[in-house]
Amino acid sequence: MTRYTASADYIRSRTGNFTPDIALVLGSGLGFLGDRCENAAVIPYEEIPNFPRSTAPGHAGRLVLGVLGGKKVAVMQGRFHYYEGYGYTESVYGIRTLRLLGAKTLLVTNASGGVSYAPGDIMLITDHIKFFDESPLRGENLPEFGSRFTDMSFAYTPALRAKAREAARSMGIPLPEGVYMYFPGPQYETPAEIRAAKILGADAVGMSTVPEVIAASHAGMEVLGFSLVCNKAAGLQSHGLSEEEVLDTAEKSKDVFSKLILRCLEEL
Repeated sequence: MTRYTASADYIRSRTGNFTPDIALVLGSGLGFLGDRCENAAVIPYEEIPNFPRSTAPGHAGRLVLGVLGGKKVAVMQGRFHYYEGYGYTESVYGIRTLRLLGAKTLLVTNASGGVSYAPGDIMLITDHIKFFDESPLRGENLPEFGSRFTDMSFAYTPALRAKAREAARSMGIPLPEGVYMYFPGPQYETPAEIRAAKILGADAVGMSTVPEVIAASHAGMEVLGFSLVCNKAAGLQSHGLSEEEVLDTAEKSKDVFSKLILRCLEEL
C-alpha cells in the first residue's frame, strides 16, 4: 500500500487536496475530454511517484483533475496496457490511486473492433469476457481496497447503465449495448479468434478496460463503460486492420462521443 499512498499524497499536494468523485479513463484518440476540464490541475504521469508511463499511440500520459460536466473528476489521459510490458498490477495502478483519492465511480472508455457493430457506433458495455493471462487481483490481497474474492455479477453497474440509456435517448444518440471481449495484444485478433469471440457472445473486442474494471470492482467502485467501435474486427471487412483507422474513426466520432459522455457525467 505504501507506494499507492505515496502517489495519492503527491497528487493531493499538487491539487490542494482536491477530491474527485468520478475517475475517467479515456482510450485511444479519446483523451480530448480531459482538455475540457475547468479549474484543472494537469500532472504528467512521469512526475507522480511510482506511476507507470503511458506509451501507447494517442495517449497523452497525463492526469487531469478538475470539473467536467458539473462533476469533480480525475481524468486519465492514457492508460497502461499489458502489451506495453506492464503486469496487471501496474496496468490498474491508476485506478487504485484514484480510489485512494476518493473517487467512487469509474467511467471508462475504449476504442474497439466491432463484431456486432459498425465503425462509429458507441456501445454501452454490459459485461465482458476475459480468458487470458492472470488477474490484477492475483497475489497478496490488499484489504484496504477490497476482499479476497470479488463478485463480478454486476461489474458494469446496472443503475449507471440505465442513466446512460436515458441520456442517449434524450439526445437522439443511438446507444447499442453489448459484451466487450478482452485480448492482451498488441497484435490484432485473427479472423478465427473473432469467429470464436462471436460464438462466445462478444459484440466488440479490444486490448484494455477489463483489468481496470476488475480492480474498480474489487475496490467497491461503480462502473460505467463505453466502447467506440473504430473498425470492423478481423475477417469482417475486406481490408486489414491498422492503428491509423482506429485513430481516424475516433477523431471523426469525438463530437458525438464527448456530448454523450458529458451528459452522462451530469446525470451521475
